[in-house]
Amino acid sequence: MRDFTSRFPSLRAFRYPAYVRIWLGAFVSNLGSWVQTVSVGIYVTETTGKAGWTGTIAALAYAPAVFLGPIGGALADRYDRRKVIIPLTIVQALAVTALAALSATGGLTLPAIAALVFVSGCAGALATPAYSALLSEIVEPEDLLSSVSLNAGQFNLARTVGPMLAALILTAGGITFSFVVNAVSYLGVIAAVAASTPRLVHRTGPPEGIWGGMATGLKVASTDPGIRLALPLVLLMTVLVAPFIGLMPAYAIQGFGKGQAAASILAMAQGAGALCAALVANALAMRWGVKSLLMRGLTAVSPIAAIYWLAPWYEMAFAMLAVLGGVYLWTLTALSTTCLGRVSRDLQARMSSLYAVTLSGGYSVGLVTLGWMQDRLGLRVVPVVAALLMLAVTLVLRQRKAFDALEQPSVYGGLMMPKAAAPAPIDVEA
Repeated sequence: MRDFTSRFPSLRAFRYPAYVRIWLGAFVSNLGSWVQTVSVGIYVTETTGKAGWTGTIAALAYAPAVFLGPIGGALADRYDRRKVIIPLTIVQALAVTALAALSATGGLTLPAIAALVFVSGCAGALATPAYSALLSEIVEPEDLLSSVSLNAGQFNLARTVGPMLAALILTAGGITFSFVVNAVSYLGVIAAVAASTPRLVHRTGPPEGIWGGMATGLKVASTDPGIRLALPLVLLMTVLVAPFIGLMPAYAIQGFGKGQAAASILAMAQGAGALCAALVANALAMRWGVKSLLMRGLTAVSPIAAIYWLAPWYEMAFAMLAVLGGVYLWTLTALSTTCLGRVSRDLQARMSSLYAVTLSGGYSVGLVTLGWMQDRLGLRVVPVVAALLMLAVTLVLRQRKAFDALEQPSVYGGLMMPKAAAPAPIDVEA
């Protein structure tokens, strides 16, 4: 495995057996989560006929990170991360089990879905910083970007396979079966994290308490130049561009007049594109540098998103969504690596939590805002205008050389992000 990963830099994190186990466990869990996400999105769209409700229900899974993410980060930096992840994952499994029971007994309603999706989102918001910091702790600092991109890769592999399974499951057993599949899938994370040794996951917490730890995290984010640039960009991306993910069912059903199967297949396209991008993200960062990877991704993602929303037919939307998924992943990988890589390991969970707060909060706002605006102003015009606004911000930042902040020295003991590889020297004797 070591020889193989040395030839493919993006796979370097697979050199660590503990990383592989947790990666596989997370993949199983995310597979179930995407089966449920697609199924619920289709159910809500068909039941209400409103993109606004589709976006609102999807947002409830992410909104809790806005107020619980910093607490989760402080917990993860203070306690054994296994003891944070496992109980919270059990809570998620119980919430989904309750959804399955309600569906099986005919008691499933929109308020019930909203409430239990929100409960599961709360548990996930508290657990995510511990999970992200655990993965970053297992690998050596020089393999951090590989860890981040491969973790995004498994998420998007699940995004690719999950919608396909959702189409089969909805046909075979309906939405009840999708809830059951998701509830069982949480066992993957529980088993993988429980099997990890304390040597890999145990952390000695900082001397300050939880609230003091949160304050420290905010101070770091406001004073490090790279993180101070990255987090606002995450917010803008998730408000203006990222809602294409949660609004896919409404776009397929209302925009193209398609059914459940076509909506599920459309969701596969983004996952496939992101998976391919994840396999080369680390190699591109080593060749271009994180700064260039981020600049190119931000410049490309908005026009691609606009073309996707303006696609006149379903097949073109499918193709553009695959491209959009890849460029979107490159951009978020560069942003996430910046936030984690510019601080010491004792601060990584808190940076992960702030990143999650920004990502989830912006995505929630974008889903709700763009979803309801689409119902009033048009399914296509609203996200196109939002994407062009993101492009304008990117071009202004490039013109002002704001991205140079990514190459300034790290303030808090982090590993410097990869810069563009130097060109090979010219052999003048040749």
